[in-house]
Amino acid sequence: MPMPPADTDIRSFLDQAIRLAAGSAAGGGGPFGALVVTADGKVHTGVNRVTRDNDPTAHAEVVAIRAAAAASATFDLSGAVLYASCEPCPLCLAAALWARVDRVYFAADRHAAAAAGFDDALFYEYFDGTRPDLMPVRQAAVPASDVPFQAWRDNPDRIEY
Repeated sequence: MPMPPADTDIRSFLDQAIRLAAGSAAGGGGPFGALVVTADGKVHTGVNRVTRDNDPTAHAEVVAIRAAAAASATFDLSGAVLYASCEPCPLCLAAALWARVDRVYFAADRHAAAAAGFDDALFYEYFDGTRPDLMPVRQAAVPASDVPFQAWRDNPDRIEY
């Protein structure tokens, strides 16, 4: 695992994320910005584009991860660091985990976001198991459910991830 960035680098990258977020908010977008700094030192940015793109997954962190993966021509961002203007929500944390991001730094916390009208406390409660009523998820037994996995196992050209 690479060495963690120096405190001055962390503050500098968080300042950039905050500037991205403020610019997004001033331009009518969501008040969130993020950077992914890949292992080679390249910086990839993202701002919240949920309302602009009508995409509920277009959070700043996800947009930055998508940019870094596309520019790096890989889905594996091992060695990368994610810097966010605000504490990443569960969606963004899951995206960072899937991207194999090494670490995450954020500026404002979820309580500051909630005070501005971006309260995702219910999502945390859902994932904690205390609010399963928000979105029931149930398995339905289907005989062919393993067919896609068998096709995956049988494909000698598959790319593991």
